[in-house]
Amino acid sequence: MPHTAPHAPVTRTGTSMLDQSVEQLLSGLEWQGFDLHVGQYCGPWTASTAGHQRASFHLVLHGHCHLHRPGLPSLHLGPRDGVFLLQDQAHHLSPNPTPDTPRQPSPAMQSLRDATEAGTGLACGFFEFKGAYSQLLLGTLPAQLVVRADSAPANQLDALFTLLLAEAHQAPHPALQGDSPVARRLIELIFFQVLRQHARSQAAQGLWSLVSEPALLPLLDALMRQPELDWTADTMARHVHMSRARFFRVFTQACGQSPAQFLASLRMQLAARQIDRGANLARTAQAVGYQSYAAFSRAFKKVMGQHPGGYQRRDQGRLLAAIRDA
Repeated sequence: MPHTAPHAPVTRTGTSMLDQSVEQLLSGLEWQGFDLHVGQYCGPWTASTAGHQRASFHLVLHGHCHLHRPGLPSLHLGPRDGVFLLQDQAHHLSPNPTPDTPRQPSPAMQSLRDATEAGTGLACGFFEFKGAYSQLLLGTLPAQLVVRADSAPANQLDALFTLLLAEAHQAPHPALQGDSPVARRLIELIFFQVLRQHARSQAAQGLWSLVSEPALLPLLDALMRQPELDWTADTMARHVHMSRARFFRVFTQACGQSPAQFLASLRMQLAARQIDRGANLARTAQAVGYQSYAAFSRAFKKVMGQHPGGYQRRDQGRLLAAIRDA
């Protein structure tokens, strides 16, 4: 028998709960940065991370540049601005405000230890998400997230950029600057701040819009922490002190899905995350609220496209292939 869902909402403040919910979502994404380069370009230059089928980022540490994308207006990036491109897309950076032909090959990035006022200091690289329910989260995010030095909380972003620049100054070569685990962590924190701002914005959709809906935050927090409880429409409505009709209206307007559809997707993505970590399938089913493995298997296939056993074998196959190719 599943446990009864609690009726009282979490008592943390709205801001604290928002931060905790975003942090949980980010832990589900399992952000991983790689091929990082921190340095500066001087004179005529262009740079791009396009064409690698990877998400990427460009953060401006000092100076100015412009992001050029086919068919779109150029985007000016000043000190402590940047962009996270959540999918591979044609683009290039240059110091010129109008699009120009990318230089092939791009000039070598120089160390920031010899920074000049005329140069542009950049932190660039690729990243990916290893989390099993990253698809649930990324599907509602825009193709790019822009970092602005004057965006709130500007003081927090400013501190992270300051630390990233200080870390880069300690290494004599761009390849070594970007390889710093401290630099990786600082860039991850910048990404966290940008996502937190997005969750609070009017542009947030789907799951992120739930994060930014104060009335639903206690429920989202509880669903992510205790997906195994017997969550029904009535218990979810009581959890946020709403009538059943009002709860359906508020939830559907915020998320674009019914509560039952959202809960099923969330549970299966959480289950996939457990399977990725090597968990037993029967225990995984119970951990997300299913006493019947057959019912769990049907729900998993509906959301994830295959049965849990097939998903597990695919994951094991990837691990073996990685070991074989190492």
